[in-house]
Amino acid sequence: MDLSLNPFSSGTRLRDMIRAIRASKTAAEERAVVRRECAAIRAAISDNDQDYRHRNMAKLMFIHMLGYPTHFGQMECLKLIAASGFPEKRIGYLGLTLLLDERQEVLMLVTNSLKQDLNHSNQFIVGLALCALGNICSAEMARDLAPEVERLLQTRDPNTKKKAALCSIRIVRKVPDLAENFMGSAASLLKEKHHGVLISVVQLCTELCKASREALEYLRKHSVEGLVRILRDVSNSSYAPEYDIAGITDPFLHIRVLRLMRTLGQGDADCSEHVNDILAQVATKTESNKNAGNAILYECVETIMGIEATSGLRVLAINILGRFLSNRDNNIRYVALNMLMKAMAVDTLAVQRHRVTILECVKDADVSIRKRALELVYLLVNDTNVKPLTKELVDYLEVSDDDFKEDLTAKICSIVEKFSQDKLWYLDQMFKVLTLTGNFVKDDVWHALIVLISNAPELQGYSVRSLYKALQASGTQESLVRVAVWCIGEYGEMLVNNISMLDVEEPITVTESEAVDALELALKRYSVDVTTRAMCLVALLKLSSRFPQTSKRIQAIVVQNKGNTVLELQQRSIEFNSIIQRHQSIKSSLLERMPVLDEASYLLKRAASSQATVSLTKSAPSAASGGSLKVPNGAVKPPPAPLADLLDLSSDDAPVTTSAPSTAPNDFLQDLLGIGLIDTSTAGGAPSASTDILMDLLSIGSYPVQNGPLATSNISSPGQVTKHAPGTPQVIDLLDGLSPSTPLPDVNAAYPSITAFQSATLKMTFNFKKQPGKPQETTMHASFTNLTSVTLTNFMFQAAVPKFIQLRLDPASSSTLPASGNGSITQSLSVTNNQHGQKPLAMRIRISYKVNGEERLEQGQISNFPAGL
Repeated sequence: MDLSLNPFSSGTRLRDMIRAIRASKTAAEERAVVRRECAAIRAAISDNDQDYRHRNMAKLMFIHMLGYPTHFGQMECLKLIAASGFPEKRIGYLGLTLLLDERQEVLMLVTNSLKQDLNHSNQFIVGLALCALGNICSAEMARDLAPEVERLLQTRDPNTKKKAALCSIRIVRKVPDLAENFMGSAASLLKEKHHGVLISVVQLCTELCKASREALEYLRKHSVEGLVRILRDVSNSSYAPEYDIAGITDPFLHIRVLRLMRTLGQGDADCSEHVNDILAQVATKTESNKNAGNAILYECVETIMGIEATSGLRVLAINILGRFLSNRDNNIRYVALNMLMKAMAVDTLAVQRHRVTILECVKDADVSIRKRALELVYLLVNDTNVKPLTKELVDYLEVSDDDFKEDLTAKICSIVEKFSQDKLWYLDQMFKVLTLTGNFVKDDVWHALIVLISNAPELQGYSVRSLYKALQASGTQESLVRVAVWCIGEYGEMLVNNISMLDVEEPITVTESEAVDALELALKRYSVDVTTRAMCLVALLKLSSRFPQTSKRIQAIVVQNKGNTVLELQQRSIEFNSIIQRHQSIKSSLLERMPVLDEASYLLKRAASSQATVSLTKSAPSAASGGSLKVPNGAVKPPPAPLADLLDLSSDDAPVTTSAPSTAPNDFLQDLLGIGLIDTSTAGGAPSASTDILMDLLSIGSYPVQNGPLATSNISSPGQVTKHAPGTPQVIDLLDGLSPSTPLPDVNAAYPSITAFQSATLKMTFNFKKQPGKPQETTMHASFTNLTSVTLTNFMFQAAVPKFIQLRLDPASSSTLPASGNGSITQSLSVTNNQHGQKPLAMRIRISYKVNGEERLEQGQISNFPAGL
């Protein structure tokens, strides 16, 4: 047959097939060419065509790289490998590495051919076998052929030694137990002069250190001096054209040796001491104006930071990174910032010297450098430099890009919260952030700010005046508006009368009408944001009590929302209008300032909430919807956050038709009480639709729905008074004059002491005392006794009650409880039951303490109070 008449016969050259494939204008044409060529190759394989076997295999490899199946030619590879000529073997081994991998069973058939070729007299055939073995070696082949490869490491030919070293790396990775076979050969080859052999052997030594602890210790003893010599020779060598890259002699060998030094010196003082001098020499002599030199310097810094280097050497390394930050190349600056973040754990003081340069990187045009520099600045902040660094960041906040403001705002807030020792400075910085980027401030940040203002009575006047001025200047920042609205509602009289003026302040003139104007403007501006509007309504209601002359105007503003389509705002508007219009006698007491928010308790809840969020993200996503409450119209109302409840942002009046599942991880009652998930064995199963959730949680039975909708509980810590929020059903019950269903007991009757709580560690008893003429009020004296032989420290008692009860906890007599009952801690509680005679007293308790420095927590519920309390 004339081959020239059939361009797709087995005799077609590879270049002709490639031209035909590239000339195809559609995928279908290409597939047709490949299909015809594969058919011709199959025919040649069937005919055992030996003349064109290597050409067919070359074509198959090209077809394989195009993605077409070529498994039918695998056995042809083995036949070519078994041939005697070098060209056939070269194509055969190339096909072997491309068409097969270590998982193919047919690969076992080639082991014997590989062994023969590794012992071949032709060094080029030996090189082919080593390359193939280094690419597709399996664990079984590694065990069979390791002695041949180890022998080849000792040959005289540099190319063979280089390939044998690279093949040894694959063998050690597949079978780490064989590492000890190569330790001696690898250490001896470090005396070679050929750079190719040296690079390969250094890589082999690095792999041996990773694979075997014995190999690591052996190389520490026998290779450190050789590595130092290599690095010194390369650094001091004269110009060599075959190794020169941009004026630097063999930077690749530099870097490989430095990495191996880092592996050997890590955690070993003796080895680190041997390499200190040569590292200092490389760090000082290498040119930094060329990219190859910068690569060596960076690797040198990595090595210095990774070994037990001297402090002076570490300072030198960090100064090199400081020079990198001044480089115009963004890549060099980025890797320098990354390395400086690692260096913070080694030598913080040396990194601090480059603080100004790092701060400039925060203002860089490249977003990646900005973000990395910001993370480094955050690590640099300490008690001594927090104020100047924060000022720089806040100043930059005003001109930074919108895409960067979110990260920058979060970091500034975190720095201010973490390092502030002065409350006034903390407030000033947070007010600046709220004014500039309030829309980027997270909810937990402005929640924490409100908690701090609540706990700083000397700064409440300053806060409300500063926030009012900020609100007038920048009323478009959502978080600023919320904090300002809350403060104006709580401390409006301080704003109008300039109460608690500080020396740094200048008096401002704000009338009662102007304060109401600010709230009305916020109410209209944020017509879409339900939370902000709800806060505005609460603040207006409170100002109606503080500024009686504005009561009519406030009532008109509140009434405008009576027809609001949002049920939350509609309900608030109706209730608040009723309070302003019909209940003037109790409005002042009902709308007095909120009690001081427990800062420590909030911080604990915040930390617990962060952990719960992380856990919830990792758990099943369906759990997030498990804690919803259903309101009568069928709309699903998500559970409010604990702090939002404290700020009176949620509706306490919505009657509950179904209970929240006890397994919901975000149940707001459990989070508010801070006592974890409900124990179903204690709670007695899921409550019925007509059972109040909190009553079931306290395990004290149920009460009829007509007694009032659900009210969340109060939790008290020492020194904190809890009261029901304005507009709760309990107030309406009192106004309606509901009479007790049972006769009131004699207030002078004696109440027996009870053991309220007892565990293996603690015993708590209650004594009771009533005041004549005040049947709702009870004074309890709690006494705590330690039943163990170990002293308990950091003792703290907390209690939670339903909302119809007011509770005050006085400070405990001590925070240390002596062992074995040799003393006790006493604490007083004042309880006011607003539904005395209708509902019994109930309480949940939580006791925390430390035993030998270890935190312990005990909790329980008390429902065995004497009748009549």
